[in-house]
Amino acid sequence: MLIVFQVLFSLPGVFLHRKIFDPGYYPWIELFMNGGGVIGAIMSSLLVWKYINKKKIVTLGLELNSLSMKDFGFGLFLGGAMMTLIFFVLLVTGQLSLKGSLFAPDLSIYSFTFLLLFIAVGFSEEIFFRGYIMKTMEDRHNSKWLLYVMSALIFSLFHGMNPNVSVFGLINIGLVGLLFSYMYDATKSLWMPIGYHITWNYFQGNVFGFPVSGTDPHGLYQITTENSAKLFTGGDFGPEGGLLATLFIIVGGFATNMYCKKRGSSSYESKH
Repeated sequence: MLIVFQVLFSLPGVFLHRKIFDPGYYPWIELFMNGGGVIGAIMSSLLVWKYINKKKIVTLGLELNSLSMKDFGFGLFLGGAMMTLIFFVLLVTGQLSLKGSLFAPDLSIYSFTFLLLFIAVGFSEEIFFRGYIMKTMEDRHNSKWLLYVMSALIFSLFHGMNPNVSVFGLINIGLVGLLFSYMYDATKSLWMPIGYHITWNYFQGNVFGFPVSGTDPHGLYQITTENSAKLFTGGDFGPEGGLLATLFIIVGGFATNMYCKKRGSSSYESKH
């Protein structure tokens, strides 16, 4: 049922997305066109969970308290930090060239509008792929790893429609999907994966100017990777299609594990 709702709400955004980077469109119109579909997807997930599954929305992992905000902050920091490391490794090793100065970012209205969009995308995809899918499967299956793998696999296949998609890119998206699943399971909360998802995408596209899963937003910096090894940069799909992303997703997993050990027991209760 939810898949039907997701498709109905998302189709307009899929078609309009082809226009998102057309310079003839104004930033606020772009935000409206893309954000509308994303907000619709969020609402469809929440409404189906509440009225079809007949469960409270907070049981998806959306409780608000000091611990959840700490998790959210860690996710925001980690996602941005991992993408920053990828950028500087590629820059230092000569795998990308920076047009202009590192100390003269090109601030524009896109810096703000796309932040709003990536916040909405982070909530939308985590509520659906981690919250709804994992919680629904949890009621039917006892295997934790099955929940991880199925959520990550569906997440990866969902990105198979993106432009410039590559096999390596889909593998890495599946890998980061596993990381998000671990974050969700370890904290019993969506806040950490939502935070990571937001800054991973935002720093990737709108700070450092990389393609984001095959799409090409407006960055604070303009870069070129034309003469670089696609194995490392990911080519037109962006860093998610490269080996460095694989490495830093794994590093992010170790960092998350360390954080969760120090974090202690969760205050969240698994409600069904």
